[in-house]
Formats: sequence, structure tokens, C-alpha cells
Amino acid sequence: MIVARTIPELRERRVDLPSPVGFVPTMGFLHEGHIALVHQAVEECAATVVSLFVNPTQFAPNEDLSNYPRNEARDLALLEAAGADLVFIPNAEEMYADNHETWVVVDRLTRRLEGTVRPTHFQGVATVVSQLFHIAEPQQAYFGQKDAQQVLVIERMVRDLHFPVALRVGATVREPDGLAMSSRNTYLSPEERQAAPVLRRSLDLAERLWLEGERDAERIRKEMTELVEQEPLARLDYLSIADAGTLEEIHVIDRKALVSLAVRIGKTRLIDNAVLPPGEPLLARRPA
Repeated sequence: MIVARTIPELRERRVDLPSPVGFVPTMGFLHEGHIALVHQAVEECAATVVSLFVNPTQFAPNEDLSNYPRNEARDLALLEAAGADLVFIPNAEEMYADNHETWVVVDRLTRRLEGTVRPTHFQGVATVVSQLFHIAEPQQAYFGQKDAQQVLVIERMVRDLHFPVALRVGATVREPDGLAMSSRNTYLSPEERQAAPVLRRSLDLAERLWLEGERDAERIRKEMTELVEQEPLARLDYLSIADAGTLEEIHVIDRKALVSLAVRIGKTRLIDNAVLPPGEPLLARRPA
């Protein structure tokens, strides 16, 4: 496995990789969800590139950039065991010059859900992913469904800017009690960790109600909200049942819908989601 830390080095090494190249962008501190995406890329592609970069432009001034967990040596050991061929570990100066002025903005999709509380987040995400796509030139890129809005934003960017990249979405990988794996789970105290699976329980409730025939989105929102509010350590940021393509809130679930929520457990903010009907993919699979 080769490690590159500069853009010229990455491009030099990339030339020698066989196609198709799969790419897994991450912010490091890898967990089983990341590694599942790497395994998927290794299985589907002739070569796999992974990036480890805590992207500063997707953090607001009041967020946890300085405290975001990092462990490069552990990450590299996990990636080598998973079969990655090339790992890109740039620093912020490599990706953003002092006078950086160019940004990628995906408009309507980023005004909703996470965008209402993190208004600059997706500008940073779209910009860095576009940079990484240009640098690594993958044929396929792998993202996890836990960050469903991010996936939809990147899909729109790929379509609108004609990137020759096919997106692959891996299922959310969960702890045995249902909590979606996240690097930020390490922030939780033992008591908070016991409370955190309330997100998954609320999504299970939505799926059960849908399977029982409920199609009134407001009724499902109400029951999910009541369940979350029963957990004393949980504070609901938002709870959404939206069109899975546009993220516009819906009243009747008469199409594929994304059920998503953000909940603060103590000082830690967690997100999770599910697609209705259960088992439907977030994205329709299409070639690059």
C-alpha cells in the first residue's frame, strides 16, 4: 500500500493504477462503516484509493474541528488489511492555498435538514469532494448512507458538473444495539452511549408504522418525536420525512421517502436515517 501526502505525488502514483479505480473519501479515525466501503471498493474495482483528510471548510467556527478524533497509524493499518492500494493524506495547506476563492455550491438540497443548522457545511463538502475527484480521477466513489443528505448533494454535483464518476452507497453499519457507527460516538459518556440508540429505535418505529399501512407523514413524525422525547438525555434538532430526491417535506408517503433526524445526546450531535419503503436504495444505481 502506497501513501501519498501531496497532490503531485498522488497523481504520479495514480497513473500506475489499473482501472476501474474506486475511491473512498474519509476524514479518518476509521470505523467498520468506513472499512465496509473499502471492502466494497476492493471487490468491485481493480484498484482502491482512500483519502484521510479532516476537511476544515466543512466545520463551522463553533464546531469540533480541533477536537475531531485522529489516529493515522491505526487508520493505515486498517486500510492495508482491507486491501487499499493508495492512501492520500494531505494537510489543509495542500488542499487550500491562502488565497483560495473557489467554492462548489449545490443550491436547494443544501438548504434543508443539516443545512438549516450548518449553513456552510455542504459548501465545504462539495468543494473538497470535487477537488478529490479531480485529483484521484476515480471511476467509482463510495459513500455511506448514514450521511444521506451528503450523498444526495454529491450526486447532484456529479450530475450537474458531469463528473465521470459512478456513486456507490453502502448501507449504514451499526453497533449491536442499533447505533449508527460514527467517529463522533467516541465523544459519548457511558450514560450518553446508553441513550444514543434512541435514534435507531425511532427509525424502527417509522418503518413499523409504514409496514402496518400508515402513510400520514405527520402521524409518523409525531410518534417518532414522542419516542425521542422519552429519553431524558436526548434533544431533538430536527425530524424529517421528505421526498428522497428533493428533500422537500411531504404530508403523505406516496413515493420513496427519506426519514431522518438529528439528536443531541449531551454535547454530541448524532444523525441517522432510513428509507421508506424499507429496503429501497437511497440512490438508483447508474453507471458513470
